[in-house]
Amino acid sequence: MASQSENAPQSVHFFTVKDAKGDDVDLSKYKGKVLLIVNVASKCGLTKTNYTELTELYDKYKTQGLEILAFPCNQFGEEEPGSNEEIMEFACTRFKAEFPIFNKVDVNGDNAAPIYKFLKSSKGGIFGDSIKWNFSKFLVDKDGHVVDRYAPTTSPHSIEKDIKKLLEVAA
Repeated sequence: MASQSENAPQSVHFFTVKDAKGDDVDLSKYKGKVLLIVNVASKCGLTKTNYTELTELYDKYKTQGLEILAFPCNQFGEEEPGSNEEIMEFACTRFKAEFPIFNKVDVNGDNAAPIYKFLKSSKGGIFGDSIKWNFSKFLVDKDGHVVDRYAPTTSPHSIEKDIKKLLEVAA
C-alpha cells in the first residue's frame, strides 16, 4: 500500500498553475531551469527594490537558465488590489519586468495555491510554514526541489551568489 508521502509531489514540476491571462502553465516546462518563486505586490514598501532587483537578476541570468516566477498576492495589507491586467501593466511598464507573472493567488490559509502549500512544506520559515509578507522568495534547483527560502526583506541581489551556484556560473 502506497503511503501518502509517496503520492505527494516531489518537485514544483508536478504543478500546473494559471498565468495572468488565465491560461494553464505546466511547471514541468521549467525542468532544467533554476527558479526564484516570489509572491509579489504592487503597493508594498518593498515593491520598488524587489521588482528592480528581480528584473536586473532576470536580465543578467535568463540566458543561463534562471526563471523568476511572480505570483501576485493580496493577503498582506491588501497591497495587490488590482486585476491581473493592472498588475501586468504595472510590473511590465514601471519595472520592465519580462519574467512570467501568474494569476493572483492566496499563499496562506485554506485557499492557498497548491504550489505554495508545496513550497512552504518543503522549506518552512523561521516562524513556521506561513508566508509572512509580500516578496517571500523560494529558490528552486533545476530538478524542481526547493533549496532555500528567503525573507521578504532579503534583497534579490543578495541571493545572486546562491543562484549562480545552482546555475553553475563562475563567480
